[in-house]
Amino acid sequence: MSTAPKPVVVVVGSLHYDIMVDAPDRPRKGETVTGYAWRPKFGGKGGNQAVAAARAGAEVRMAGAVGEDGFGEFLLDALQAGGVDASHIQLMAGTGSGMSVAISDDGGDYGAVIVSGANLRLDPARLADPNLWQDARALVLQNEIPSDLNLAAARAARSAGAMVCLNAAPFRPLANDLAELVDLLVVNAIEAEQLSGVAVASLADAARAAEMLAARFPAVVVTAGAEGVAGSRRGEPPAALPAAPVTLVSTHGAGDAFVGALVASLAAGRSFGDSLETANQTAAAHVSRRPAES
Repeated sequence: MSTAPKPVVVVVGSLHYDIMVDAPDRPRKGETVTGYAWRPKFGGKGGNQAVAAARAGAEVRMAGAVGEDGFGEFLLDALQAGGVDASHIQLMAGTGSGMSVAISDDGGDYGAVIVSGANLRLDPARLADPNLWQDARALVLQNEIPSDLNLAAARAARSAGAMVCLNAAPFRPLANDLAELVDLLVVNAIEAEQLSGVAVASLADAARAAEMLAARFPAVVVTAGAEGVAGSRRGEPPAALPAAPVTLVSTHGAGDAFVGALVASLAAGRSFGDSLETANQTAAAHVSRRPAES
């Protein structure tokens, strides 16, 4: 018996060599904190979301850039190990790969500093490659690459008939020409407030922010951390799901796991509500374990 083909998801975005540090707390200005351990980890919002979508059952192709260095080799190996087609990743001579340092504290929260490196230098012309878009059902974007690259990718996706998902993180002003191409906007509580003006401190607040943003975008998802997730898609009843009860270990990468699972589910033709539930459960499982070494 033949099996249905996997839905094709394209991710255009960032790749970072993450250095994860475990410490009792994050340092204040001028303070030195003694940590417990450190480890390397595959990262970048683009890379994390690509691997998450592949784990959720999609065929994933990623376009991005890394330097011709050890970090770049690490990132390419991790993409391939995660089931992602890395043949569209550009190798940049004379430019270091993107990297970050993230400090995870005893409360399970974290803070990070990123250095974008090669992520800022991807050639937009590479996004016009028809092989990247063959049979693509969805594109996933984030804000860790320049906005002109996001715009070029969104235009190519629309030409290919693919849904455009923007995870507008980290926050930056959203230009109208890109906004007009976005089919699904995914934001956290802080980003939702910056885009809608609604302060998100509860699940009800998240639902109000999603409803307000849905006047501008066909579908909106607002994640509110421990409060849960709210979503609104035109023509369907709004959805609000409380967070699944978990023992919190680390929130690092939880949003990326959520986005990857959400888009893979939607690309497979599942309903908006079912896809939100799947993504919510995926994020809950993610925060229940320590970010792994690659």
